[in-house]
Amino acid sequence: MAAELFEQEAQGATAQEAFDNARDTAGYSHGHSGYSGTIVEKETFEEIEVPEGKDPEAYVQELIEAEDSRIDDKWGPAGCVRLREGEYLFFGYASN
Repeated sequence: MAAELFEQEAQGATAQEAFDNARDTAGYSHGHSGYSGTIVEKETFEEIEVPEGKDPEAYVQELIEAEDSRIDDKWGPAGCVRLREGEYLFFGYASN
């Protein structure tokens, strides 16, 4: 089985609420049968602090290109960065 890179923005009062919303949206769009290559395959996430002065989306690309161990495992947690108040970007690899 392979892995597919995903990135999904979601809104919520907290990162957990946004994660739940992102999974619900992906499940609705791609199903719940497994191996969708989307965030619905993830059970947890790891919130990653964006260094001051860095653009969050550019930082996510740096982490992906660097194969950062926090987000590089299709069976591990999704990565999460805060884009702005109430908006988060989840990313990583998921089984497909």
